[in-house]
Amino acid sequence: LLFKLDFIWSKYFSDIPQTNKVFIRFGRFAKYRLGSIRLNRKTKASFITITSMFKDPKIPSEVVDHTIGHELVHYTHGFSSSHPRLHKYPHAGGVVKKEMEARGMEHLYIAYKNWIKQYRKQIMVSR
Repeated sequence: LLFKLDFIWSKYFSDIPQTNKVFIRFGRFAKYRLGSIRLNRKTKASFITITSMFKDPKIPSEVVDHTIGHELVHYTHGFSSSHPRLHKYPHAGGVVKKEMEARGMEHLYIAYKNWIKQYRKQIMVSR
């Protein structure tokens, strides 16, 4: 995971300084919350957590990369990081999608959207 984080940061977010430590880890298996970023107030470190569902090799790597990129957009916009907050809400007006497109990550967003459609269908069938 750290390799993926470093790769995505250097390829798409090289203009964003790492102003505090950023860690990444797998969390519990979650069907709906694929990723999150949190700031530890004591240590000032940011923690990106992604669902352990992504350990499954059947999950496309673009989906995992999209999720990491999505959380880095939040970091860039000042959510759970030491950067200044750019918006009142983390998803206000589609800012995550716009930022990802502006950074050349549209292919990851499209791959994620295609996957999530199929994934939601699977979830509905298994209910």
